[in-house]
Amino acid sequence: MKVISLKLDEAIFSETENILKSRKKPRNRYINEAIHYYNQMQKREILKGKLLQSSLLVREDNEEVLKEFESLGDDN
Repeated sequence: MKVISLKLDEAIFSETENILKSRKKPRNRYINEAIHYYNQMQKREILKGKLLQSSLLVREDNEEVLKEFESLGDDN
């Protein structure tokens, strides 16, 4: 495990402490789970961006192929 120093806004700290009391969970475990969850969300956002970019590239290629097929139909 790595040790880090963390500065929290007072409001966030108070809210977290209230939640920890009701959940009876160690602060360290709670923060680890929160960061893990946030990392997963960020990975999904990165993947979403990559998929969108790939989808746009494929769409352009598909439009070109469609135009070629349409032009073949015009010859008949």
